[in-house]
Formats: sequence, structure tokens, C-alpha cells
Amino acid sequence: MATIAINFLIVIATFLAMEGVAWLTHKYVMHGLLWMLHADHHSKDPQSVLEKNDSFFLIFSIPGITGLFLGMRNDYNYLFWIGLGITIYGFAYFLVHDVFIHQRLSYFKRSDSTYLRAIRKAHKVHHKHLGKEDGECFGMLWVPWKYFMEAAKAKQK
Repeated sequence: MATIAINFLIVIATFLAMEGVAWLTHKYVMHGLLWMLHADHHSKDPQSVLEKNDSFFLIFSIPGITGLFLGMRNDYNYLFWIGLGITIYGFAYFLVHDVFIHQRLSYFKRSDSTYLRAIRKAHKVHHKHLGKEDGECFGMLWVPWKYFMEAAKAKQK
């Protein structure tokens, strides 16, 4: 029973840590070294349904798949549970970023949730910067408190 609890904690800790990894990667890799892949995501005129930015889906899935694979080969050791946490975060990122915020699939068009409104606002603030410099709000699931406050005030009106 203790093993189940430890594995569950590994998945949760990995999921939570991934927000920090996503923030750092978004700020310093996507808005830095690999801007050429991310730039089209900040374009006002999307060229197609797919963007060069979508290649990050493949790049960022490698650690999760590797953890799952190596962990399965070693009697489902901690690497599997880390890979599962990474994969679950990737799925949550897809749902929030591509489905909810950018409406690449038309679900969740309207939400009265203060949290979801705050996420959408923070992402709009991030996208107001079309270049790679001067960006803000690089995370996905953690939102600065000021956007919660704005969303809560807007909901009261």
C-alpha cells in the first residue's frame, strides 16, 4: 500500500514541478534559442492550422515517453511514475492551451470559472508581445494573483 502512495506522490510532484519546467522552457528556450520555432505562435495572422510551434509537442513528449519506457522495462520503477506525471502535465497543457485558450478545437468556449478566466487573461497578456523580448506570463496553470483578482471583479459585474 505504501508503494501505491509513493508512486502517486511521485506523479503529483512531477506534475507540479512541470509547471516550473514549462515556465523556464517557455521563457528561455521558446523565447530564446528556439524562437524560430515559436515565433509563428505569436503571429497575428496564422498561416495554417499547424504551426512550427507545434513541434514542441514532439520535443517535450520525449522525456515523458522515455520515462514511461525505461520505467516499464524496470518493473515500473520511479522513472515510469515520473514519465506518467510529465505525460499528464502535457495532456493538461494541451487541454488548457490548445483547446481552451486558442480554441483549436471548439470546446469550452464559455466559462464562468474565475480560474479559467484568469488563465485566459494571463495568456492574452503574454501574446500582446509579438516579439521574443519583453514577454510575461510564461507559465500555463499557475497564474499571477492580479489576474485572479481581475477575473473575480469581472465575474461580480
